Amino acid sequence: MNQNLTYTEVNGYLIPDITIPKQHKYEIGRYGQMRRNYLKNHRKVLFTSLQTSNKLNEHLHEIDQTANERFRLITTQMAKSQGITEQLKAENQMLWVQKMNNIRNRVEEIINDELIYA
Repeated sequence: MNQNLTYTEVNGYLIPDITIPKQHKYEIGRYGQMRRNYLKNHRKVLFTSLQTSNKLNEHLHEIDQTANERFRLITTQMAKSQGITEQLKAENQMLWVQKMNNIRNRVEEIINDELIYA
């Protein structure tokens, strides 16, 4: 028997005094919520494991942070490689918006494949 465990008597039964350790509350953004929904609906064992070990919130926060960083990095790299500049934005705003939306959609697909639905 564990020496550090204490008990409380309730109606003649000894009930162990068990407390759940406090975990840090992280803000979970869009990508973290998407990951949570995916795990809950498609990877139930992993979801339950993370939840019972108090690591779900931390995992979702890490996914959210990583996805946001990758989104910024890949978007910047793709825009640079395709010559989408502030000058283009000033000269032809509609073309700039079309190209940037195309890049953002492709980056979303990459992030979803690599981080959210993996």
